[in-house]
Amino acid sequence: MGSIKKLRLGVNIDHVATVRNARGSAYPDPVRAALIAQEAGADGITAHLREDRRHIVDQDITSIIKAIDIPLNFEMAATDEMKKIALAHEPHAVCIVPEKREERTTEGGLDVVKDENKLAHFITPLREKGCRISIFIAADDKQIKAARRIGAQVVELHTGAYCDLHYDKRFEERDAELSRLKDMASLAHSLGLEVHAGHGLTYETVVPIAELPEVVELNIGHFLIGESMFTGLKDAIFKMRELMDKARL
Repeated sequence: MGSIKKLRLGVNIDHVATVRNARGSAYPDPVRAALIAQEAGADGITAHLREDRRHIVDQDITSIIKAIDIPLNFEMAATDEMKKIALAHEPHAVCIVPEKREERTTEGGLDVVKDENKLAHFITPLREKGCRISIFIAADDKQIKAARRIGAQVVELHTGAYCDLHYDKRFEERDAELSRLKDMASLAHSLGLEVHAGHGLTYETVVPIAELPEVVELNIGHFLIGESMFTGLKDAIFKMRELMDKARL
């Protein structure tokens, strides 16, 4: 029997910047959060540069890349402005996400099927620069197959619906969504795609996702930043890491 591969943890630091921007001050500094996450054992840092710059701003991306020794996963919408920024910085990974100005946070997965031709052309120069291309999608077979056709190397499955159903105590629907995530992780893996997952994960909801053998990385942010107000960021990450590792065993 082969050894069990460690599940990677990407820590999203967007909401450190949200708190900073609420006062328009220089603190708390997302770079400091990225360095603490790195020290606590994060395998990567995730940051979403939104069109409206509501949390992470351009200088944050520059500063984070200079400061950290672990990979940056640069979340962005499929716009010419964001492509230009990504090509200038050449982050380890680029995760293409849907984005609407009126949403509080990313509400759902990208519709790759609808924009397949556009997205295929959009990601080509990013791939040529050596960025790993990830597509943030719902657990849907049509979207997964389309992500493969356009040339993405990675799909990140949206776990938000599963988490919402858990906290709404709609357990039958939650279990059906979990089953769908399990099946779609298996499908994506069978097509040669690397499988990540994220959105809304907490200590209560992470274990069943971490148990999915095809998933190699979880990206978690809002919960960890919120929990850090009570326990500190390092301890919050340690506990999440512990739950993930136990789930893999």
